[in-house]
Amino acid sequence: MLKGFFNIPKPVNEPVLNYGPRSVERAALKAALQEGRAQQIDIPMYIGGQEVRTGKTGTVRPPHDHQHVLATYHIGDESHVHAAINAALAAKANWEALAWEERAAIFLKAADLLSGPYRAKINAATMLGQSKNAYQAEIDAACEMVDFLRFNVSYMAEIYAQQPPVSPKGIWNRVEQRPLEGFVFAITPFNFTAIAGNLPASAAMMGNVVVWKPNDTQVYAANVLMQVFIEAGVPAGVINLIYVDGPMAGDIIFSHPDFAGVHFTGSTPVFQNIWKTIGTNIHKYKTYPRIVGETGGKDFVLAHPSANVEVATTALVRGAFEYQGQKCSAASRAYLPKSLWPAIKTGLLNDLGELKMGPVEDFENFVNAVIDEKSFDKLARYIDQAHQNSAVEVIAGGKYDKSKGWFIEPTVLVTTDPQYVTMREELFGPVLTIYVYEDADFDKVLNLIDQTSIYALTGCIIAQDRYAIAQASHALRNAAGNFYVNDKPTGAVVGQQPFGGARGSGTNDKAGSMINLLRWVSPRTIKETFDSPKNYRYPFLDKEL
Repeated sequence: MLKGFFNIPKPVNEPVLNYGPRSVERAALKAALQEGRAQQIDIPMYIGGQEVRTGKTGTVRPPHDHQHVLATYHIGDESHVHAAINAALAAKANWEALAWEERAAIFLKAADLLSGPYRAKINAATMLGQSKNAYQAEIDAACEMVDFLRFNVSYMAEIYAQQPPVSPKGIWNRVEQRPLEGFVFAITPFNFTAIAGNLPASAAMMGNVVVWKPNDTQVYAANVLMQVFIEAGVPAGVINLIYVDGPMAGDIIFSHPDFAGVHFTGSTPVFQNIWKTIGTNIHKYKTYPRIVGETGGKDFVLAHPSANVEVATTALVRGAFEYQGQKCSAASRAYLPKSLWPAIKTGLLNDLGELKMGPVEDFENFVNAVIDEKSFDKLARYIDQAHQNSAVEVIAGGKYDKSKGWFIEPTVLVTTDPQYVTMREELFGPVLTIYVYEDADFDKVLNLIDQTSIYALTGCIIAQDRYAIAQASHALRNAAGNFYVNDKPTGAVVGQQPFGGARGSGTNDKAGSMINLLRWVSPRTIKETFDSPKNYRYPFLDKEL
């Protein structure tokens, strides 16, 4: 075994390539997209280092072209959940005994693979399977995933280096960070490939073994991530990738005595049900499980009367409509002052008039399809209701078409009712609802924003008045775990803005920071005494002479 105190390569954020015309990266990505569309691949589960095929399959189709089949994937049953748990537990002893620098090397290699030879492949898989445009795929599947891996390795080293500051003469105090006792269940969403990779990888990096269940609509890119993990050297059984029914998997996993934690990103109701189930089963576990979750959002843009109109307009367009609003941080409700509304409205409508919508293979398209028919139908229903409500005006978009793909036009609603349903409920699509307030009511609007929604993920203030910025920052301190000043409420960068919210938005364990990794270790304090006492008596017991 190697001996030494090893320094991790200093992490820096992965440069975002621009995919401009005639660029090398554009040509490589176009080729990867063509290759992906030209073949229909067979995607197995990965359990204990084996590719598992069941013969019962589902299909992967591009959301923007749902008649085309990209892949079939093999669906598991109860036996595969048990097999994944057993494989993880079988791998646990060797994995947690492996020196931390060896684990670090594996995930640093994974980062370099994604940064280099797998870059076009992972981006193309994300574009085709999840209908992200080239830039959105680049900042997610390539850059953010690489950042997660590199920065988390650095945080891991910092965690291990943290030791008690004092060891008195004759004593050596130490702290070791043990992996959790059992296995971790990673449940990952469709909308970010980086989140899908980070949830199992961050727990595994700290010496844990993982059962990973991705969303069915993210299987295509998850398969590429698993290929990267394997090539990087993640041992068999450390991360087990299964495609199974969620409630069925939960029944088995949340009843298992070796269940040690859940790393979750998804809907608030599902996470609340998971928490309830764990509580009901708490007596079954060897240890209290770690429950880490990032859930929904109803993220706001607040403009003060001193706001720059162009800044506010850009925050609305980018914040609400990048990746079709399918970000938990997406701007979905806005509070705009009456004095600026005419100018913001003009800029907003002009920008939306320029946006193109269509398949991801055409790089001129800013907006692509929503993820599936269920999401399409939900959004269409809310739009139809808005058309029929006298308190709402549809000033942009409001149309939808699913004949070729799940396309929802970028839609802007203006309501006179600040408690209208689309101001409160998470829609997860390209629908922005605006409430125009009287300039003199800025103080009241702060309270309105804070109290309207159960969520508290992201939000922003657009203002030039520093007093207004300070006032909003304080008044909305519990309304957003990530708060932005003069910028859109999306786009947290690993190592710069640790991401997560509270209230109905999750446990605020801040992905992309040391805070999150600390949830996947259990510290043990070791006190070693060199000159040990050899008599029970203390001086106070001696008699006075």
